[in-house]
Amino acid sequence: MYNMNWNKLLTPIRLGAESDEILDSNYTRTQFQRDYDRIIFSSPFRRLQNKTQVFPLPGSVFVHNRLTHSLEVASVGRSLGNMLVNTIHQKEKGIEYSLIAEIPTIISTACLAHDLGNPPFGHSGEEAIRKFFIDNTEILKPLVSDIEWVDLIRYEGNANAFRLLTQQLEGRRSGGFRLSYAVLSSLVKYPYPSSFNGKKFGFFQSEKDIFSKIAKRIGLVEHQQDVFGRHPLVYLVEAADDICYQIMDIEDAHKLGILSTEYVKKLYLNFFDTIINAEEINRINRTLAEVTDTNEQISFLRAIVIGKLVTDCSIAFLNNYETIMNGDKVKPLIELVDSTSLSAIKVVKEISVEQIYNHKAVIEIELSGYRIIGSLLDNYCKAIINPTSAYNAKILRLLPNQFRCKNGSNYEKLMGILDYISGMTDIYALDQFRVLQGINLPGIPH
Repeated sequence: MYNMNWNKLLTPIRLGAESDEILDSNYTRTQFQRDYDRIIFSSPFRRLQNKTQVFPLPGSVFVHNRLTHSLEVASVGRSLGNMLVNTIHQKEKGIEYSLIAEIPTIISTACLAHDLGNPPFGHSGEEAIRKFFIDNTEILKPLVSDIEWVDLIRYEGNANAFRLLTQQLEGRRSGGFRLSYAVLSSLVKYPYPSSFNGKKFGFFQSEKDIFSKIAKRIGLVEHQQDVFGRHPLVYLVEAADDICYQIMDIEDAHKLGILSTEYVKKLYLNFFDTIINAEEINRINRTLAEVTDTNEQISFLRAIVIGKLVTDCSIAFLNNYETIMNGDKVKPLIELVDSTSLSAIKVVKEISVEQIYNHKAVIEIELSGYRIIGSLLDNYCKAIINPTSAYNAKILRLLPNQFRCKNGSNYEKLMGILDYISGMTDIYALDQFRVLQGINLPGIPH
């Protein structure tokens, strides 16, 4: 008997609608399919199409943005779920198959939502927010409590995704997106607050009680106050994300001419052992001989590698099933794949750092992000501190009502500003920066 059980872990109870009766027979979609559709049709999800993944938003060559990345992660996540449904059902006697069969949908929904909280300009956007608060410690820290200050100087896109999906904005109904407890908990990779001494964290102080309520209702293991074990499906959401960004960044680098075709072929073929995977390698070589278009060759290899990693991560999940179901910590599944894949991933990571993440175009967009986000925060946070000056009063008029928190604490007001800025697309953030810097006027071409 495990510490967690699927009947509770897969509960379709919705945040903000806990008292509603769940009558799936009245709907053409299951509760979890409704979750998926709520994400797909949401404004924050659409805005991901104009947020940087790694490379600057495309000109003539279309590389990944946050939207295409999220869609691909959802696809891989669904495949991981599909591979495990039957095995999990066999292990868990007495649980309806129809409930276990929802696992792929829950995983893919959490995958769709995993980057919703990321600010503009990739990961440098998160770093720019942290830097701003650290640089302004003397001015801003006295305005909030010590524990609230940690949220700001350790700002996390992961925690912001959970906040975005669960917070009640002014004029909106309670429960935020009103997603199921199962989906919300499958999204949180780091089920503890910023005050816990972890590398990252999964929710801000403002959402601590919400996560605790969800975690206790679905039976997550509580190791200490406000520090929980992961929902088992988090491992699969994390694996889908790891697989995609490790493999897809290489394909983007090839499209941009940063890495040669032959070199990328070698990187992908490294995932297959020449003896163990001899038959697979022969099939791959036959296809490469038939297909002469280089982009199609790379796309084919990328698909084959993703398929192998999906299998490897599924096996790793099952090999660690008991530990995972008891709420104990397990390494990311991508670190538990077979030795051939693990060695290939190590090489890909090294190449990514050397030639992709430190490429001139990536550095340029990161530096721009620091300047733009830092400037926006400087304007809006100063306006919050001194709202009565004429200039600051005008700045605050640019802040939509839903983010103003007029009667809130200083922490809530600062978080409202972060909600606004983190939700911006790259282009909108740039436009706001230009206006506030007096570089151009609205409506006048630049």
